[in-house]
Amino acid sequence: MRLSLRLSRSPVLLALALPLAAALAFSDETLDKVPKSEGYCSRILRVQGTRREGYTEFSLRVEGDPDFYKPGTSYRVTLSAAPPSYFRGFTLIALKENREGDKEEDHAGTFQIIDEEETQFMSNCPVAVTESTPRRRTRIQVFWIAPPAGTGCVILKASIVQKRIIYFQDEGSLTKKLCEQDSTFDGVTDKPILDCCACGTAKYRLTFYGNWSEKTHPKDYPRRANHWSAIIGGSHSKNYVLWEYGGYASEGVKQVAELGSPVKMEEEIRQQSDEVLTVIKAKAQWPAWQPLNVRAAPSAEFSVDRTRHLMSFLTMMGPSPDWNVGLSAEDLCTKECGWVQKVVQDLIPWDAGTDSGVTYESPNKPTIPQEKIRPLTSLDHPQSPFYDPEGGSITQVARVVIERIARKGEQCNIVPDNVDDIVADLAPEEKDEDDTPETCIYSNWSPWSACSSSTCDKGKRMRQRMLKAQLDLSVPCPDTQDFQPCMGPGCSDEDGSTCTMSEWITWSPCSISCGTGMRSRERYVKQFPEDGSVCTLPTEETEKCTVNEECSPSSCLMTEWGEWDECSATCGMGMKKRHRMVKMSPADGSMCKAETSQAEKCMMPECHTIPCLLSPWSEWSDCSVTCGKGMRTRQRMLKSLAELGDCNEELEQVEKCMLPECPIDCELTEWSQWSECNKSCGKGHMIRTRMIQMEPQFGGAPCPETVQRKRCRVRKCLRNPSIQKLRWREARESRRSEQLREESDGEQFPGCRMRPWTAWSECTKLCGGGIQERYMTVKKRFKSSQFTSCKDKKEIRACNVHPC
Repeated sequence: MRLSLRLSRSPVLLALALPLAAALAFSDETLDKVPKSEGYCSRILRVQGTRREGYTEFSLRVEGDPDFYKPGTSYRVTLSAAPPSYFRGFTLIALKENREGDKEEDHAGTFQIIDEEETQFMSNCPVAVTESTPRRRTRIQVFWIAPPAGTGCVILKASIVQKRIIYFQDEGSLTKKLCEQDSTFDGVTDKPILDCCACGTAKYRLTFYGNWSEKTHPKDYPRRANHWSAIIGGSHSKNYVLWEYGGYASEGVKQVAELGSPVKMEEEIRQQSDEVLTVIKAKAQWPAWQPLNVRAAPSAEFSVDRTRHLMSFLTMMGPSPDWNVGLSAEDLCTKECGWVQKVVQDLIPWDAGTDSGVTYESPNKPTIPQEKIRPLTSLDHPQSPFYDPEGGSITQVARVVIERIARKGEQCNIVPDNVDDIVADLAPEEKDEDDTPETCIYSNWSPWSACSSSTCDKGKRMRQRMLKAQLDLSVPCPDTQDFQPCMGPGCSDEDGSTCTMSEWITWSPCSISCGTGMRSRERYVKQFPEDGSVCTLPTEETEKCTVNEECSPSSCLMTEWGEWDECSATCGMGMKKRHRMVKMSPADGSMCKAETSQAEKCMMPECHTIPCLLSPWSEWSDCSVTCGKGMRTRQRMLKSLAELGDCNEELEQVEKCMLPECPIDCELTEWSQWSECNKSCGKGHMIRTRMIQMEPQFGGAPCPETVQRKRCRVRKCLRNPSIQKLRWREARESRRSEQLREESDGEQFPGCRMRPWTAWSECTKLCGGGIQERYMTVKKRFKSSQFTSCKDKKEIRACNVHPC
């Protein structure tokens, strides 16, 4: 289900009223006072009973928390009670604003039942939804289809029944106002953010608890590569949006969503330096879930102030097409000009709109054109791991806890919210208890190193320890290095005699346009010493600057060097550049020879190898042959960026493939010589033959003819032969008859006489195609034979060709 949110013109009302049975149980007197002409749908809203206002453990929520509805769009509406509270009955009605409900046109939109065992339409008011059976429950859900365009603005109210008590609110957690979305802003989330009136700053800790596991989400759970990517986000002003429902993913969000890489996202955040106070970062989690006694939940600290009081973050659930969890523009400033103490939010995954895959390990399938960011639902696709044919809510995959740990500076709301605030404001933040497992044996920590900053700019200091022994290899040991923020000498917050300075403002332009001059920069005192002493730290610095080294007619006027670009590497050794431009070409018309860019090496933190992130294997290709034995291949792609570490996993696999046997055509010998004519005179014929060497197999071409005849005529026969010729004929016939007798003992070939063929041998296979053989041997060779073909013969044929 896509949530598409807009601006409004006029409102619509959803109301949860009283169930029929419960209402009649304690409101007969009230019902009697209602005029009979009014419909029951209006009377249930006027029922009076024991009534409580301001109760906060019941809530009415529309999925996605929209302030506007899109005509004709379906929304999931949830009524819930926070444990241990519960409710027995309810009724859900959608009414236009300022309508009583006694007329059909007073109702707005239609409902759809999700679970018939929990909910049903009310018999006396068919446009309303009530409980199917009265029992204890903590949550119900229905779909509400928004009314057509032009219905205008409305109000959502909720009433539930617990025994004889009605909980009803005109304001608060059981009231929701939805307004029709203006088509001018179709698809854009418009949740107005109020200006913050809080003073000073507040420091928070974000802790991320990943609950996505095979136990909680068993369908198609990826056992091998499940993980959460590195968390990336920031505290920012309302002028900057990291991501939002109904908006489009930036390139940085896309790389987090598809690759789990925070590099581009961090670059985008840092480019908004005026709108961002703190960049939020936390390590990735491989695998996605482990018990907290094995691995601590990742956390990060950040600060907010009056202008940058919103917090957003995201992390990819991997592997997935482009699914993430996170918060967007979470406001930590209260209406009472204070800072929120604690935020606990369960998270469901959302789709970045850049890949159209529907399963965890779907092949890459870019969404063209790109779609808007939307929450995943249980009705998206039957193959989705979150699919539920009944349309139930998705089980949360993570929980984020944002807790205030300190407040600094003068506060507008000077009354602490609770005892914890007093401790947080007065005492310095204490280090968390040592969570080192007993199976990890370390040396003592070394002393803290010097601060990396020699001024009042923020820096880091480090200490180290050595891992001496790991008694249980299945329990990971924490890091051997510890880092802590710090400032240069004389800038410590703990020193009451020192002052806190602002960051340096950018350098002023050089004092001259040609040659060597001077430039300056300034900073100001943010907090004077608590002991009332004078702040002695410098508020101004000057240094030499060179704009144009040569001041001659052939020299050109250049701008000052810009700031250095970010390092080209995210870890290890890289390069950084800075640029300047030609402000004025040489007066003599020559070419400007001054360099416009400079490059130098830069060193980032040490690179750490991370596991390869690979796409699923593609389908096997077709076999390389159309019959018999061949080869086939499949491929996969490297999804993690090259700069995140080397990957030695194979990207292509090859295997043998077997298709049905190829057809074998019949094979024959060459034709023999033509025989003698079978008549001594008159018309006769002669023949020639050839033998089958291979019978056809597997549908091969059949054998053609093996014997050919053709006519022959030696001479005309005499009608009255003489006695001499008669004797000659008799002698020839006698010789021929003798020759025929000899031929009857074997087969005649030119130049030799052969024995008959032997019987066929047994087949070499019982099925699947075997071979039989038979032989013919030479019986007698004629002395006058000049034929080299007079030798033993052999024939082969296929047998048992039926499949096994």
